[in-house]
Amino acid sequence: MKHRLVSVAEEMGARLRRAAFSPNIKERCDFSCAVFDASGHLVAQAAHIPVHLGAMPLSVQACLQALTFSPGDMAMVNDPYRGGTHLPDLTVVAPIFVERDTRQTLLGFVANRAHHADIGGISAGSMPLSQEIYQEGVIIPPVKLMIGGRRNEDVWRLFLANVRTPEERSGDLLAQMAANRIGIERMQGFTERFGVSALLADMKALLRYSERMTRHLIGLLPDGCYRFEEALDNDGFTEEPVVIRVAITIDGEQATVDFSGTDPQRVGSINAVYPVTLSAVAYVFRCVLGLDIPANSGCLQPISVVAPEGTLVNAKHPAAVAAGNVETSQRIVDVLLGALAQACPERIPAASQGTMNNLTIGGWDQRHDRPFTYYETIGGGMGAGPHVDGVSGRHSHMTNTLNTPVEALEYAYPFRISRYA
Repeated sequence: MKHRLVSVAEEMGARLRRAAFSPNIKERCDFSCAVFDASGHLVAQAAHIPVHLGAMPLSVQACLQALTFSPGDMAMVNDPYRGGTHLPDLTVVAPIFVERDTRQTLLGFVANRAHHADIGGISAGSMPLSQEIYQEGVIIPPVKLMIGGRRNEDVWRLFLANVRTPEERSGDLLAQMAANRIGIERMQGFTERFGVSALLADMKALLRYSERMTRHLIGLLPDGCYRFEEALDNDGFTEEPVVIRVAITIDGEQATVDFSGTDPQRVGSINAVYPVTLSAVAYVFRCVLGLDIPANSGCLQPISVVAPEGTLVNAKHPAAVAAGNVETSQRIVDVLLGALAQACPERIPAASQGTMNNLTIGGWDQRHDRPFTYYETIGGGMGAGPHVDGVSGRHSHMTNTLNTPVEALEYAYPFRISRYA
């Protein structure tokens, strides 16, 4: 059943990519898709973007807390303080209803998160040198995008009125909705084939299995407290380095990841919200413990995360957070790997680029007499491992995207690429 559920998320991603308008989604694959149970726990995910996938359960749960779902509904949310990562990452959540004992029963949810190349704010691309989140774009709490199978036109118009490229945003959002529809169809098909009770039991068993495997593999690590710290150069407004500190305690089959002592949040946008930090923890432990464990919320049950509010790794509203997702997340990974290198050095690579190398370009496209916005992350160095050399020009750790082909760039935007290296 694990492979069937993963195939649902993979097919959602294939449809999203095929239907999307923006090169960032259809060429770079800057999106993630997953399946959740009725409580918002991650059950299965596609091999997409780690910084998205670890946080998405919190967005689904935020929608569950704020909204009441009926068949045909869909919600959207991008608020980093409600499970998001940064504002351009827009999540669309859809309930899966199935018939059980002549009644419609909530089986679970499908959801996808995609990075929109513009979400408003003070600069094109919505990755500004900001000092508060209000400068970074339109903030969307959990709201109904679809109600009973009909689009919520009020929300739709409000969203598109706050972005620079409404046609592209509309196309990408429609693609996200289409991806959820195929996910719902496939999950409903499983209930027709296997039965609702059997599918629910399999989903619970999968979560328990991942938890058991994670506990067992943590138990194989030597007990102890492993500390490490590293710094970001600055926040863009001062020259003061910003330090991330962590202490990872392995105690039997449990692990505690404690970021106490990390520097306070800063004025600039390098602040990471808690969902970003949780994603980094989930990613690192999955890498260290092994990919044989099914990736779901069960993996995090044996791991406690302490991230004091108001620090760089758990920013407090209304801190600016655009770069926390793309810069600080990478440094959190470096710090976690540095700590675990003391426990299992044979599994840990050298530090990688420590950034996603963000590029945003915006302006006026005279060919079509309308604005354009372009966003990309660029590969950098990936650290060597105990038995493998490092590589250059590679997306690493929290990003898992592609480069936009030169031909696609020149077709979509009013500029020419003189050199690709």
